[in-house]
Amino acid sequence: MRVSRLGCLNKMGNFKAFLSTALVFLIFELCLVRCDMTDGNTEHLKRENSLMKPYQGVGSSPSSQWDFWGSTLVTSSYVRLTPDERSKQGSIWNTVPCYLKDWEMHVHFKVHGSGKKNLHGDGIAVWYTKDKLHPGPVFGNQDQFLGLAIFVDSFRNDLHGMDRSFPYISAMVNNGSVNYDHGKDGRSSELGGCSAEIRNREHDTYLAIRYSKGRLTVMIDVEDKNEWKECIDIGGVRLPTGYFFGASAATGDLSDNHDIISMKLYQLMVEHTPEEENQDWTKIEPSVSLLKSPKDNIDDPTGNFRSTPLTGWKVFLLLLCALLGIVVCGVVGAVVFQKRQERNKRFY
Repeated sequence: MRVSRLGCLNKMGNFKAFLSTALVFLIFELCLVRCDMTDGNTEHLKRENSLMKPYQGVGSSPSSQWDFWGSTLVTSSYVRLTPDERSKQGSIWNTVPCYLKDWEMHVHFKVHGSGKKNLHGDGIAVWYTKDKLHPGPVFGNQDQFLGLAIFVDSFRNDLHGMDRSFPYISAMVNNGSVNYDHGKDGRSSELGGCSAEIRNREHDTYLAIRYSKGRLTVMIDVEDKNEWKECIDIGGVRLPTGYFFGASAATGDLSDNHDIISMKLYQLMVEHTPEEENQDWTKIEPSVSLLKSPKDNIDDPTGNFRSTPLTGWKVFLLLLCALLGIVVCGVVGAVVFQKRQERNKRFY
């Protein structure tokens, strides 16, 4: 019986060792998830594609790296795309094309005004497109664009879409053939999105857009917690190089101040296959490969795609659940084993 107890203790010791190893592994995975977005290391900052204080190189001169249009006002503290006035449009665009295959853009912005709840608009957009400085009806920029747009829509146009709250952040990839439907708040072309309280905040509000190896991820930091929160995560996205970054905003019958404080572009150090390296990335047509069409979002207002792969947090939760299941099974097994030993002891 003493030998049996020693065996039981050894098994329990091995189980504890396994549990400790599993916990260390999960903590490591969690750290990888939390560190997924770049911390803003300056060695990866692409200054020629970034807009920062004191906004040197902004203007219409040949040496300028950023140009602006419309109601845009450049100050020493911010770039105001629209004032809190009706029927205004403004934009600012990088004049240097981006040739990075993998990148991450951090946008420090502020939306504020005197309008009360639901009496403000229209919103702000961040662009990565083939053309720049083309005014139009989509938050101050042209419709049927080529490239990527991230919309921060602060006004609800679709009165039937009461399942989501505004402001609402969404993404759209366009090959030049799709119209943005303002009446439906862009649902028919939306790839995904989330609601976010970004208006009249006393603290800083940030948006991060990452494109790497065909994956588009949008994160927000609007709660003054100094941490990113996932908003959009879509695989199968194809974007070319050589396009331009920009930001635009518009007001209609309702208005807001739409300010850009900074736009910082970071290069991501990612390895590609020889085939990918030899491909002419400037010839890629903007597209998204999905099992579910963006038009299906009309009937699926959440904007979620069944074909979207698991994100880091989801993988972590699955691993945690698996570990808990192993722990429960181990505990139950140990109890059953001990009961059997006590029962066998009665026959000695």
